[in-house]
Amino acid sequence: MMVRTACFISTIFLPNPYRWFAMAGAVFLPYIAVVIANAGRETITGKNAIMNNQRRQITEG
Repeated sequence: MMVRTACFISTIFLPNPYRWFAMAGAVFLPYIAVVIANAGRETITGKNAIMNNQRRQITEG
């Protein structure tokens, strides 16, 4: 969040071409952080877990 805040504040002081990069960073950094934080947390439950387990047993044997 400090980087995002720095991006917002820097939009005031930076010249025009760099201002857009700072604004894009302030907008997209939270989205990227959430995607990375939630990556790999999917779990298999219910019918899919049973089917995957059966496939694994068939191919391992």
